[in-house]
Amino acid sequence: MNHDLSTRRPFPIPVVALGPGSQEEDETLDYITMPSGMDTYRPPLIPDDMSGQPGALRVLQAVLAALAGEGPALVPLDGLAPAERQLLNQVLGEGEVSAQWLPAPDGDDRCSAQIQESVFAGVWRVLAETGAGRTLDAIEVGGVPAVLAEAALQDGRTPPQVDGPAPAEVLNAHHVLAELAQHRAAWQPGQPNEVVNLTLLPMSPADIAWMDHVLGTGRVLILSRGYGNCRILSTRVPHTWRVIYYNSQDHVILNTVEVGELPAVACAAAEDMADSHERLAEVMQWVAKG
Repeated sequence: MNHDLSTRRPFPIPVVALGPGSQEEDETLDYITMPSGMDTYRPPLIPDDMSGQPGALRVLQAVLAALAGEGPALVPLDGLAPAERQLLNQVLGEGEVSAQWLPAPDGDDRCSAQIQESVFAGVWRVLAETGAGRTLDAIEVGGVPAVLAEAALQDGRTPPQVDGPAPAEVLNAHHVLAELAQHRAAWQPGQPNEVVNLTLLPMSPADIAWMDHVLGTGRVLILSRGYGNCRILSTRVPHTWRVIYYNSQDHVILNTVEVGELPAVACAAAEDMADSHERLAEVMQWVAKG
């Protein structure tokens, strides 16, 4: 008997417009509608008999070792039969975070990737085109797949060219951009991200539009689904991210810019990965008994 308690969601993630404008104040209290649900761990779908799938078992054992810090973080899926790949997808399921690395719009760089976190936090399914016809099909164990961090670094190497002054209606974006530049100049790898909360600032739609124009739009798109949704987009300025939080009605509740490493909301924490090791070990024990 199969026990399917996973929830399938469409992938890749949709691309959405950025940023709210300033909100008009009202004399009455208007409470934000909070998300109505929260994603939690669901046991994966496990067949009664996996004895005929040695390749899938070998991969799961390698993933377990990587979670324990005893093996390589990247587990290639080369040579697996289609049935074994399907079995792995079935056992791993879909977790809270999905991501895309989009091809360059001008077509010069054909590198791209689709990434889905499994139900085991810190265990990622990665399918990437890395150039020169090379394809990476693997499971990666870690806080975040390396390809996303590298893609964001590439975005930062080609900042947008801004011609001409800002429109006259842009009043406050200049101050935010100056603050972000200061954060970038001071930030060092390993330090916490600096977060600029645009929701608390008097930013008009024109301010938001000009800020996004100056920062540019990168090729990394990430959706974190948990208590509501969080959408993360790389910019074309080094170490700078647009991070927008939505409630369950898809209304913006927090609009920010982060300077630093990939935002923590998209990354698996060390304690989450330790929990994933425990849960996957339980799955492997069940398989062994079967």
